[in-house]
Parts: sequence; structure tokens; C-alpha cells
Amino acid sequence: MKRMIGLLVGILTVLSAGAQQDTLKYRICLKDKAATEYSLQRPEEFLSAKALERRHRQGLEVDSTDLPVCRSYVDEIRRQGVNIVVTGKWENFVTVSCNDSSAIGRIAALPFVRSAERVWMRPAKEVVTPQRDSLVNRPEKHPESYYGAGAAQIQLSRGDKLHEAGFRGQGMTIAVIDAGYHNADRITAFDMNRVLGVKDFVNPRADIFAEQSHGMAVWSCMGLNRPEVMVGTAPEASYWLLRSEDDYSENLVEQDYWSAAVEFADSVGVDVINTSLGYYTFDDPLKNYEFRQLDGRYALMSRQASHVADKGMVLVCSAGNAGAGPWKKITPPGDADNVLTVGAVGKDGVLATFSSIGNTADGRIKPDVVAVGYKADVMGTDGNLTQANGTSFASPIMCGMVTCLWQACPKLTAKEVIELVRRSGDRAAYPDNIYGYGVPDLWQAYQEYLSQSR
Repeated sequence: MKRMIGLLVGILTVLSAGAQQDTLKYRICLKDKAATEYSLQRPEEFLSAKALERRHRQGLEVDSTDLPVCRSYVDEIRRQGVNIVVTGKWENFVTVSCNDSSAIGRIAALPFVRSAERVWMRPAKEVVTPQRDSLVNRPEKHPESYYGAGAAQIQLSRGDKLHEAGFRGQGMTIAVIDAGYHNADRITAFDMNRVLGVKDFVNPRADIFAEQSHGMAVWSCMGLNRPEVMVGTAPEASYWLLRSEDDYSENLVEQDYWSAAVEFADSVGVDVINTSLGYYTFDDPLKNYEFRQLDGRYALMSRQASHVADKGMVLVCSAGNAGAGPWKKITPPGDADNVLTVGAVGKDGVLATFSSIGNTADGRIKPDVVAVGYKADVMGTDGNLTQANGTSFASPIMCGMVTCLWQACPKLTAKEVIELVRRSGDRAAYPDNIYGYGVPDLWQAYQEYLSQSR
């Protein structure tokens, strides 16, 4: 037995060392899908029943972006001596890792390859194994309100009226694409029975519940369901918890992970996606964005986000927290078409100074709407409530309410939901680049839907 354990340790050490050798990652963009083995006439071979049902319900066609990346192309790329990290079918790319950049030259010369770009280098600082925070699990009660600490966050947009009418997210599925979900599996205020699954696109071997806590705090704004402690904006929805953010570095490859996560969300039948992530500066300053590139097409993340509504899902994302700094502007994917980009206000409806502003480089209104993101009530890693600032929290607060609205308005398409939310904003008649369409009144939006459905 000891000898067997020793052999296993040796094997694991070799595998671990091999996994750690790759110091470079590249995004390989492909020219076409000419060698596909799939057909648009047989979509059930590459799309799940839930994804197909969602498209059928909204009258959406299956198109070439839905076809998987050609397997023969992936195999030929792998044969050049690299490892496959992720693939992205909507934008037709393969992300690879290697320790020898000469392999990329061979890949770039392949007839089906359009371009190759380095998207990651191993950071100089050593990545340490994350340690769990200690737990208290004694959150304070607020008996004056059913919603507890979260009352003002939902009442600002009258999402509580949707809840009172019976729309609390039942039957709807939300994907949270974020950083880690620290201690979420041990915090007693969370109902893990509503989690359909978790997936880590940064490091599949990592413990997603030991990584960074940002995703956990984001999820708490929607998913908590503890009356008089805190009830989130979609307390009875089901959730997928996905990780695409690498907290140890800032590189373009995180957009590749994010793209793969979005396509995964599509495949498992998600209705709404929340992502409280945005990028404009990187460890390699040559990769930094400029305002002229905020056109919804330049960043991979923005191009990917622009596909989401075409697949029948609603994407809600944070505007960014650069409003008080030199950048000031929204961050990708918040510049994408057909997404709800959310800025931050206080509970009084006044803009938070840090909230990023628009418009996009091509003149579209951004942010779309605003929600509470200043002194937002969220769950802390110790299991007690705390407050946090950021459009990161305005986004899920709005996302949960939008999910409940869509539950109440099931005949609408994803794009129609987005437009309905915009129209219900208190600045819809005169949108600007600071508040966008303003604070939405989602109860009013529901009443508009009912009046038009008669």
C-alpha cells in the first residue's frame, strides 16, 4: 500500500509539473468552419434540448455561429505541440497553451488560421493556494422588513411588487459568471439546493468555493432568501455558478474563459446571465483599450456578448467603476449591443461617483439603466451581511428583477425584455450618458406588458 501511495504521489507530481510548464497562452482565430462534421439541418447533434427550445420559443434561427469549432482544425492545432485551453464557436477561436512560441508560428501558417495573438504570460508572482475565511454565520435580523437588509435595493425599482404578484424567479435559470464564490457552500444563508452546478474555466482543478469572494457577494444580491435577514431580487430562481475571472493576473485570456462560460450557459439552458466583470487595462499595457475601441466589436468579450440575445438569453453586466478616474468610461462587455449595462446609484437614486459613464464610441446610450451599487447590502465571507460599493452589485440587483419580470412576461423575446426595461426607466424620454435610461420601474414595465397583451 505504501509503495502504491508513493507511485501515485510520483505520478501526480509529474502531472502537476507538466500542467505548470506552460507559460504562454494564445488565441487562435479561425477563418471558417468548412470542415465541420455537423449540419444546421441537425441542430440536436450540437445544441441541447433546452437551448433549442429557447430558440424555438423566441423564433430564433440556428445559424453558423452555433456550429462547433471544426474538430479537425482543433486536432491539427494540437498536433503542433500545444494544449487546448478552451474553444469558442460563436467567434470561432481556439485558445491554446504552450511553453514554446515557435509552435505558434507553425499554427499561424495553417491554411484555416486567420490570426494568432498572445493572451497570457505566466505572472511573475507565485500563485498561492487560497485559504478559507473563518465563519460566523450569525447575520443580523431586520424584523421591520421582510426583505431585511435588502429592502431598499429591490424597492427602488419596485421589484418587490413583482414578488408580491408571485414572480420570484421560479422556473428561471440565471448564470453568474464571475470570480470565486468563497465559502458560499458553507454560508448557511445560501440555499445550495438552488445551485444547478458550478464550473471553473480558469482552473478546472481549483475549488471554486475557496477562490476569491467577489462572485459570492454578487450572487447574494439575487439568490439570498432569508426573510428579515436579506431576500435577494430573484430568490427562487435556479443558478449556475461559473468562474472566468483570474484574480491573480489581468490578461486578455480571461475574455476567452468568459466566452467559453457564456457558451456553456447557453448549452445548459440558462435564461439570464449576470456578469460583474469588465476590462480596459491589462498586465501588458500594450493590450490596454482606448475609448475609440468601445464600439461593441473590438473586444472579444463585447463581440461575444452581442451574440447573447440572438441566442435567446438576456445578459446583464456592470458598467464599471472608473467614473472618478481618468478612464471614466464603461468597460467591455458593457459596450456590446443588446445587453443591459448597469450603472450604480445610492439608495436615494443619486449616481455614485465611481460609476462609469458612456456613451459608446459609436454613440449608443450607455449605461442602459442604474440600480443600487453604493452601500449595497451583500453577504460577507464570514456568513454575516456587509456593505459594498460597485456597479458589480448594481448589476445582479437589476439582473434578479429582470429575471422576475421575464418570468411575468413569458411571451417576450430577450431583446424585447431589454427594450421593455429601458422604456420603464425614469429618464426614458431623455436618456443620457450618465444614468442612461435611468432607474427602471419594473412593476410599470409589467403593467405595460399586460396592457399590450390584452
